[in-house]
Amino acid sequence: MSETDAMICRACGKKERASEGYPCERCETFICQICNMRGVVLCASCQALEDAEREAKASGGTP
Repeated sequence: MSETDAMICRACGKKERASEGYPCERCETFICQICNMRGVVLCASCQALEDAEREAKASGGTP
């Protein structure tokens, strides 16, 4: 991609135009439009953190 406004999607890792994306709901890093249309609203790091928190809560422990 030769556009200068290209960014790496923090959910899927693909390089996409920055003007065609959305921020992560938790940390505001870039998520591409395709991921957003698929229902992804968190970057991979925030999703992993949320999954760990949910798992800890379900098992009765603390993260």
